[in-house]
Amino acid sequence: MGSSMVSTTTGLDVSLPTELDSARAKLVYLYLAASDGATAEDLCTDLAVTKGAVLSITGTLRERGYLERTDGRYELV
Repeated sequence: MGSSMVSTTTGLDVSLPTELDSARAKLVYLYLAASDGATAEDLCTDLAVTKGAVLSITGTLRERGYLERTDGRYELV
């Protein structure tokens, strides 16, 4: 698994997996890195993404080992 470094104006340095092709998957990944986890509802509201899309993206990220779901919250591994 490769990764590329993303540096934000907030000073957060995140290694973004290069295997993520979808812009929405990258957005969810970066959001979770910056927010220290979120619920599906948080992701839908804050990112203006449908619940179906959020569940699909988080499912894929979980399958690939990038995040886990604990007590209804998604967090990066």
